[in-house]
Amino acid sequence: MLSPVQTISIFQKQLDPQVFSAGQVIFEEGQPGDFMYGIIAGEVEIFINNKLIETIQGGEVFGIGVLVGIKNRTYTAIARTNCQLAFLNEQRFIFAVQETPLFALQVIKNYSERLTRLEHRFSTIAI
Repeated sequence: MLSPVQTISIFQKQLDPQVFSAGQVIFEEGQPGDFMYGIIAGEVEIFINNKLIETIQGGEVFGIGVLVGIKNRTYTAIARTNCQLAFLNEQRFIFAVQETPLFALQVIKNYSERLTRLEHRFSTIAI
């Protein structure tokens, strides 16, 4: 499995990373999307229904769903700190996977861990 440092190095190879200021919205729940993101530097907060769900940091990826068939964003991502983010569209994602197959496993692991955290968080909420 790739370490966060190795994941960051894959994203650093991508051209034109985007810079977001603290508090800036990266994308909003319900919006269509064409990119997944990798955090090169900084922290990003994930919100669902205007509730903070988690904070993610360097080496983590997010926004993956739109590359695997989910049409619209399922959460809102906001820069918690000043951030430098690399982004991959479907074509660049496939290229990164072909060049570094373990990258695909890292993305799946990251996605799975996030879903598990969400399941645990919401399963502990009393109905």
